[in-house]
Amino acid sequence: MRELVVKVTVGAETPERTNQAFTVASAAATAGAKVSLWLTGEATWFAVPGRAEEFTLENAAPLQDLIALVLESGQVTVCSQCASRRDLSEDDLIDGVVIKGAFVFAEEILRDGVQALVY
Repeated sequence: MRELVVKVTVGAETPERTNQAFTVASAAATAGAKVSLWLTGEATWFAVPGRAEEFTLENAAPLQDLIALVLESGQVTVCSQCASRRDLSEDDLIDGVVIKGAFVFAEEILRDGVQALVY
């Protein structure tokens, strides 16, 4: 099984790029890939309950649905530094979302057979 790591570095300020990242991650998860979705920078806020529901983009699937698809078979991780800068802990996040550091991200993307995408 192929593994895909998607890192989202943007938020609502760039709606099409943001939606593209979540769409690719959820499509890959639906297709059977092992997906790890990393939320960094302003994308960190989408891990907070209710924040994904505030995001809208014409002709795009709801962001909360795309996150749920990834969580069904993969993982969603928030960057530890990004969470700290926003005063967030795992208790503040959607159930199933974890906080991890850059070392874990590097481990994930350096494994054999992993495809990494950054948006």
